[in-house]
Amino acid sequence: MGTVTSLWRHPIKSHGREAISSTTLIAGQTMPGDRVWAVAHEASKADNSTWSACANFNRISKVPALMAMNAQLNEASGVVTLTHPQLGALSFDPDGDIAPFLAWVKPLMPSNRAQSTRIVKVPNRGMTDSDFPSVTLCNVASHKAVERQLGMDISPDRWRGNIWIDGFSEWEEFDWMGKDIRIGAAILRPVERTDRCPATHSNPETGLKDVDVLSALDAFGHQDFSVRAEVIQGGTIEIDSKVELI
Repeated sequence: MGTVTSLWRHPIKSHGREAISSTTLIAGQTMPGDRVWAVAHEASKADNSTWSACANFNRISKVPALMAMNAQLNEASGVVTLTHPQLGALSFDPDGDIAPFLAWVKPLMPSNRAQSTRIVKVPNRGMTDSDFPSVTLCNVASHKAVERQLGMDISPDRWRGNIWIDGFSEWEEFDWMGKDIRIGAAILRPVERTDRCPATHSNPETGLKDVDVLSALDAFGHQDFSVRAEVIQGGTIEIDSKVELI
């Protein structure tokens, strides 16, 4: 049996992270407040009708500086406050006038990259990288294994996961596919491993690439970290909630 050590949501895909103390999952949906919005670029074909693949959006793997962004979602008003060490703070409504946001984030965008033009939102699900509504489960022991391979500490924020759990063996989560896991009052079922990209090379404090995390993963025979799970039964999860296979 393990425990939840931290919970994270990312209101706007690749644009900030937010630590939360609890969440109430809903069966068949992504974590509330997680990747509700995504920032489409000039070449994007995404719209507000259905899920779209990550290539349609500006994201950390293409704009490393975005990794240094933090976010706070006001659930009552829908206002998101973003902060970045180079840009300061901005509060805006992603469902409203986004011109201030586009101007604020523009200095981070490489000149040879398709520029951000609009924000996309899909009903009843977050814009996860998976083509199904998923919640990512991250194993503290696996993170420590990567740190040992690198010979240095790295921030868990590089993985941009949702639920961090401790009390299991390293990489044990990869054996959970198709099994049910009770976390707090919710039940989740891991469906697939999360394949990783160069976004993990960026430092969450500076937004600069500083560590080749993918090469460290290669030493384990894969480039995966965390598992994507479906919510089978909704319920509340809090810090220190119990985690167990059922």
